[in-house]
Amino acid sequence: MDAVSMVFTDIEGSTVLLRRLGDSYLEALEGHRRILRAVWREYDGIEQGTEGDSFFVVFPTAAGAVGATVEGQRRLAGHEWPGGERLRVRMGIHTGTPGISDGDYWGMDVHRAARVAAAAHGGQVILSATTGELIRQALPDGAVLRDLGTHHLKDIPEPERLFQVTVLGLEEEFPPPRTLGTATSLPVPATALLGREADLVRLGELVRQPDVRLVSLVGPGGAGKTRLGIAVAAGAIKQFPGGAYFVPLADAVSEEVMWSSIAEGLDVPPRERTPARLTAYLAQRTLLLVLDNLEQVDGADRVVAQILDRAPQVKVVATSRRPLGLVAERQHLVMPLDPGSAAVELFVQRATAVQPDFSPDLAIVREICERLDGLPLAIELCAPRIRVLSLEELLDRIDDPLDIASTSRVTPDRHRTLRDTIAWSYDLLSPEHQRVFRRLAVFSGGADLAAITAIATDSADPLDAVAELHDANLITVTQGAPTRVAFLQTIAQYAGEKLAATDESEALCAAHAAYYADLGAGLRGLRESRHGTALERVETELGNFRAALSWATTADVAQGIRLCAALSWLWILTGDVPEGRRWHEDVLARAGTAYRSADLAACRRGLSNLLLVQGEVQRALSEASKALELSRSLDDRAGVVWAMSLVGTAQRHHGELDAARQTLTEGLELHRQLNDDNGRLARLLGNLAGIEEELGRHDRAEALLRESLAVLNKIGDAHESAIQGQNLAYLLAQTGRVEEADTLARGLIPTVLSLGSPSLTMAFSNTMMTILARQGDAVAAARLFGAEEAMGERLAIPNPYLAEELDEASGLVAAVINPEDWQAHRRYGRAERVEDLLARLTIAAEGAKESYDLGRPGG
Repeated sequence: MDAVSMVFTDIEGSTVLLRRLGDSYLEALEGHRRILRAVWREYDGIEQGTEGDSFFVVFPTAAGAVGATVEGQRRLAGHEWPGGERLRVRMGIHTGTPGISDGDYWGMDVHRAARVAAAAHGGQVILSATTGELIRQALPDGAVLRDLGTHHLKDIPEPERLFQVTVLGLEEEFPPPRTLGTATSLPVPATALLGREADLVRLGELVRQPDVRLVSLVGPGGAGKTRLGIAVAAGAIKQFPGGAYFVPLADAVSEEVMWSSIAEGLDVPPRERTPARLTAYLAQRTLLLVLDNLEQVDGADRVVAQILDRAPQVKVVATSRRPLGLVAERQHLVMPLDPGSAAVELFVQRATAVQPDFSPDLAIVREICERLDGLPLAIELCAPRIRVLSLEELLDRIDDPLDIASTSRVTPDRHRTLRDTIAWSYDLLSPEHQRVFRRLAVFSGGADLAAITAIATDSADPLDAVAELHDANLITVTQGAPTRVAFLQTIAQYAGEKLAATDESEALCAAHAAYYADLGAGLRGLRESRHGTALERVETELGNFRAALSWATTADVAQGIRLCAALSWLWILTGDVPEGRRWHEDVLARAGTAYRSADLAACRRGLSNLLLVQGEVQRALSEASKALELSRSLDDRAGVVWAMSLVGTAQRHHGELDAARQTLTEGLELHRQLNDDNGRLARLLGNLAGIEEELGRHDRAEALLRESLAVLNKIGDAHESAIQGQNLAYLLAQTGRVEEADTLARGLIPTVLSLGSPSLTMAFSNTMMTILARQGDAVAAARLFGAEEAMGERLAIPNPYLAEELDEASGLVAAVINPEDWQAHRRYGRAERVEDLLARLTIAAEGAKESYDLGRPGG
């Protein structure tokens, strides 16, 4: 867009003036507004905002803006104010290209204009360098331009050259501009600080507290600690009459060098640079020290402790990859930027700097930032590559971000690449802690302390190593039940490379696979009595289960078989059925005929169940039959019962009802001989009930389902109880007991929603749809039908009875809705979530059977 000139004004000392004038202040305020608004109109200014005694006005030209302010000062000076007072207005102008949203201007140019105005005194007009250059040869008559020099404006990182428009006949001499003019050696960053607003607020509050002497900014390499430390000091500089000083210490390795570097940063004469004299010098001053990069300085804690002890008016902001460990220390963890917002903004800023016409695809930029963990350093290394690569090409190459090199010649060696940055921290570790760091790479998605103890450490207690790595900000620690340790992706890649270069990688992977196979087996047993706990743990450890399967499938097939046997249930509960099927098929293909074990039979049963869910009945029957044969040959009676349950279910889906009834009845009789009331018995009862229902033996089916529910209530299996409960509701609806079915089903909705199992949710929604259709609630039934269809397609879990159920449902509602409206509502439901529709049914039930009217399509 075209450049505009922005003017900000406000009355200096308005509070004091109000106190002196009392009620007459309103008269003065109105006179001020009347005068300035007349001037704005005469010079084509557009008023953007008025708050209290301030104005924000935009002019199409710099000459118009300057002319208006000059004329405005003249008229204000010539006006007779109430009580003989003099009303003094400060004015500031900046020219730029701000953004426009809904008619409002926004962006850094607006902020800069406001800061220029804030630097002025009452009766003074100050211009930014941009505006000053534009009107140098086009000043109004009776006005001259005076160069005020370079100043630091609040919240503006780069210094700004300011000019004063002096109006002949009015006041010409003013105090120095109200800018950050305190003595300081803070660097002036070349770019604005992004995404650190919350950090700056908290750190600003800390530095202002009288009892806080030392604030340490700690975090992983490349997180932006130095940049944040400078910003904190710049924001607090007015608190320190002696100034704020930045001391870079990346090259310091000892106390002596650190003392010398601090003295140089303060420009202390050479003869005063001993520790005793330097602390005496500091004791006479109120100042802020920013000590940057302390992690490698041996004795840094002792130096800082002496400064705090001997110079009571000095505060220290330290940046380090690890805390100093002093009692006075207040730590602030500097995390990577949010990949979805600030990181994207930083990438776009740096890319635009090297390619001004850069037009970002924000979805790709966001994915790049996520791959880079939101680390500012990684983003600043990566973004300039946009000069030679498209975003798509950059994304393809980002799989190895460790070796993206800086294009700047002034980048410190430790920040030349991400690898250099991480290596800097790694090299500071002891050999023992380096070993633990490498070993942690075997985990995917983190690990708890029990897993770390079992796999990655040589001691019975990993706490010391974890604390050391956490202090070095090479890992993240999430406190909970249990505490969890993890890597950022980029650090995990580095650790993985270090581990691969050793001779212990294979042994660690084997130990990892064995540990998580044991864990999966334990959770499989736990899920019957504590389903929620088991599922939550499974979802937390999904990355480790996948890593273990990936290694074992190729390196240790027997362990891969054991893992699949232990984990077959989780893929159905999490909705990852296609993935679970791939793992099972891969490991079974590699196993061939060389393995015969109960785990192999369980693996085949798992695959059979997954195939059934996906509607591949014939293959499911084949795998279940193989599992049955193997279990019989191993004399594994429990395995035989499990396999018979699956064989019977597959036979039912294949239309072989009599065979299915015979298989399941035989399986039930065999299970009763085991004298074990568990989930296997409940499932057999439920599966047999389904056969009896299809054969028209409804009383027998109901009795079996109620027996199944009694077993499940006894063992506390909430998930299977919901499955068999909805089966009973479906049976009741089919036999004409619709209201009884409705009461049962609606009572199950909270449990179904809380369990979060996609397969259960879909089956239950189908039952609920049938009940609604039989109640004549055609709109709700159609919406639920469509939502279930779409959910099955998303999860690759097709409904083999779709056509049959559609015919039945449309027939049930034919008397209350025409076919076109039924199909329209069904299509509309495809855009909704099954879970949301079920939740609304719960609300409707609580509202004493309110009508479930969701409106017509498009309404």
